[in-house]
Amino acid sequence: QVQLVESGGGLVQTGGSLRLSCAASRTIFSFNAMAWYRQAPGKERELVARITNSGSTNYADSVKARFTISRDNAKNTMYLQMSTLKPEDTAVYYCNGYAYRDYWGQGTQVTVSS
Repeated sequence: QVQLVESGGGLVQTGGSLRLSCAASRTIFSFNAMAWYRQAPGKERELVARITNSGSTNYADSVKARFTISRDNAKNTMYLQMSTLKPEDTAVYYCNGYAYRDYWGQGTQVTVSS
């Protein structure tokens, strides 16, 4: 069983930046893809950004040009660099890895004050 652990969440002001990390207990290259999801109160969990093991990325329209997903295979870690944060970005952010089944982290809270 692979373990995914998120970190880096916190409270920031509108327009601020934050960097989330997801540390995996095994090589992240074993995943076909990894992704960041988020879930705000009263809303369904949504895909924020995804990166494949070949480096291909895609983003939700709401975060394009503001968020950047990346990975460091040597550190078995995936990152989400968030900038120009908005109150609507407030949510619990979850790390996801896919390899014919989904693996999930416990989530990290991001709160953007207005």
